[in-house]
Parts: sequence; C-alpha cells; structure tokens
Amino acid sequence: MPESKAYRGNHPKHLQESESENKLDGETASDSESKSEFGGSPPVPTSDDTPEVLNRALSNLSSRWKNWWVRGILTLAMITFFFIIIYLGPMVLMTIVMCVQIKCFHEIITIGYNVYHSYDLPWFRTLSWYFLLCVNYFFYGETVTDYFFTLVQREEPLRILSKYHRFISFALYLTGFCMFVLSLVKKHYRLQFYMFGWTHVTLLIVVTQSHLIIHNLFEGMIWFIVPISCVICNDIMAYMFGFFFGRTPLIKLSPKKTWEGFIGGFFATVLFGLLLSYVMSGYRCFTCPVEFNNDTNSFTVDCEPSELFQLQEYNIPLVLQSVVGWKTVRMYPFQIHSIALSTFASLIGPFGGFFASGFKRAFKIKDFANTIPGHGGIMDRFDCQYLMATFVNVYIASFIRGPNPSKLIQQFLTLRPDQQLHIFNTLKAHLLDKGVLVGSEDA
Repeated sequence: MPESKAYRGNHPKHLQESESENKLDGETASDSESKSEFGGSPPVPTSDDTPEVLNRALSNLSSRWKNWWVRGILTLAMITFFFIIIYLGPMVLMTIVMCVQIKCFHEIITIGYNVYHSYDLPWFRTLSWYFLLCVNYFFYGETVTDYFFTLVQREEPLRILSKYHRFISFALYLTGFCMFVLSLVKKHYRLQFYMFGWTHVTLLIVVTQSHLIIHNLFEGMIWFIVPISCVICNDIMAYMFGFFFGRTPLIKLSPKKTWEGFIGGFFATVLFGLLLSYVMSGYRCFTCPVEFNNDTNSFTVDCEPSELFQLQEYNIPLVLQSVVGWKTVRMYPFQIHSIALSTFASLIGPFGGFFASGFKRAFKIKDFANTIPGHGGIMDRFDCQYLMATFVNVYIASFIRGPNPSKLIQQFLTLRPDQQLHIFNTLKAHLLDKGVLVGSEDA
C-alpha cells in the first residue's frame, strides 16, 4: 500500500526528500551552500501594484479575467506611447532607448544589491554605475565619431576627444578596475568577484544591445519599428492564443507558456510583419537612413528609396497559383526580409523571455520590478527586444548594408591634400582601366 503524504512528512528520510523537492528546478547542493554566503534570496514582491481605479472597476471579475483586462489596458497604453515617440522623431527615440537602458540596468543591479548589501561591503553600487558610465561613454563616443564625423572634425574639442576616444575610455575603465581591486575585503573575495561578474554580464546584455538598437535606427526607422513591433505582436498574440486555447505546456521555465500560444503567435506575427512592412515601405520617413545634416545641424530622413523599398513583381510558385488564383504578386523586397525578422521574433525571440524567467526563478522573484502594473518591470518587457536587436544588427550587416559613399567622402575630405591627390590618381587610373572614364588621348 503506498505511503500517505502525511506519513511521508513525518518520516525523517521523506522529510529530507521533501526539503530537496522544495528547491528550485536544477538547484544543486553547492547552490544551497552558496545561499548562506549571499544572505538568502531576495524577497519576492507580493504587493498589488494595480492602480486603484482599475481595482475598483474590475472588482467583480475573477483574478484570471482581472489580470487579462489589466494587461490589455496597459498594453494599449504602452502601444499608444510607442506611437507618440515614433511621431516625435529619431532624437526622442534615442533618448527613450537610453532611458530604458538605464532603467533595465537599475532593475538587474538592484537584485544583486539586495543580496550584496547585507555584508556592508563598499562600492558595489558606486562601481556598477561607474562602469555603466564608462561603457556608455565608449559606445556613444564611437557612434558620434561614426555618424557625426564632419561635426566632430569641425569643433576642436570634439576632434581631440574623438582622436583619443579609445584611450580615454580605457583609462576610465582601468580606474574602475583599480577601485574594485582596492575594495576587496578579506573573507568575501568570492562574493565580490560574483558581483563584479554580475555587473559585467549586465552591461553586456543591456548596454551593448541597446547600442545596437540605436545603430539599427540609423539604418532607417523601419529597421527599428518593424522588429520591435513584431516582438510586441508576438507577445500579445501568444498570450491571447494561450489564454483562450492553451492546453499543452511549452517549457518548464515558464509554466504558463503553451504550444498553442507559441504556434498561434508565430503565424499571427508573420502576417502582421508582412502587412506592417507593406505600409511602412511606402514612406520615405521610415525607409531612409537617419543622417545628420551639417548645414541645418539636425537629423534628416529624406532620400531616394533604394530597391529594397520599391515595388517589384514576383512570380507565385505553381503549387500556390491554383490556391490563390494569381500568377504574380507585387510586393516590396523588404517584405521578404520582414518574414525573416518576424520568424526570429516569434521562434527565437521568446528564448530571451525564457532566459529571463530562468534568471528570476534562480532568485525566487516574480518580476524584475513593479514599474508597470500587470507587466512587472521594464526589463520584463524588453527581455526579448534585446535579443531581437542583436539579430537585426547582424542581419543588416550580413545581407543588407553595403559601403556608404557619404561616409567615405567625409573621411576623404579630412585627409591632407597630398593624400587626397594620391587617392584621386589611384581612383582615376582604376576607372580608366575599367573603361568607365575615357583618356585624353582616346578623346
């Protein structure tokens, strides 16, 4: 006869088994031992952060439907805010990306600090924010030098900072490194090196990838809006399909995720990406690269659209012709690329969320913060976006971007006259050999 649960709870052997079952999935003995050094897990936020107005309006609903409405209303509010900042232009978008980066960094570092502060060890938060400043100085300095080359060369202080930018960045980092070594306290070396690694991994995940988002934005706002919108669409549609049709669990790290939501979100996101790309490809303000105009000292997004954003006629495969009844279809080449973007957003992007879920389970927290009621912290909303930003940047570099003539000319104009003349003669000889130019003797 099988033992009852009560009996198992009173038996010493089963008491030990019960304790081990209460550990997080995948936790080992060494993980348990390290808890004592870290002072225990951070507290799980349990307060209800839903606005009082929504609490009163939805008081008659069950918790399941109440959560559905809270998430839905605040999702619409966030989408509206997203449209507003798009309307305000690229400078506002860059500022928002910077603010989101700082907030995400704060949320992750705070989790570490909740563990770290109990030992009263010096400089952890100070050094974390100092390293954030150093890394941002390096990345944004590189961006300014790359995209505002003429402006930098025109102003003497900026020119000097640009010339020695990497040395200054390294010196700043080295200062932080020495400060960390000086802050080491006996008996807590391992803990301090844990936190040092914690800070650097956070910088890698948050700062580096937010920098890539800005690089994508400079390629054209469409490369910023479409990927972000695809992730948002997949998040919403996967939740909707899972809420109404979800039956089969997808992954243990996120017990509420289902195969029905995962598959439904994929097809909905691909369709959404095609439609959004078709609409946006017809507007120059979305398709043109964001460039700095030295005459007006402002950003411009006006250009002649590339072939990527010009309607082309494509033959439909014979297998599908009988189904759709068409032989050809007119679409923008960018729509084909949008299929790759939306596929990544719906099939691989969620793994950024699963990674974040595993991180939160490791520290027994529900959300990174309580910034957005029903959604958690900013990092809870951007866990997939950072992974998506890296993919888009790699995709553009691999399949889209070519040499930029305007940047080459800018660099050419900063050379000495003898260097310019040498390049001119070399280029002229090359074009004569190719038959592009006709020599004076041939004329």
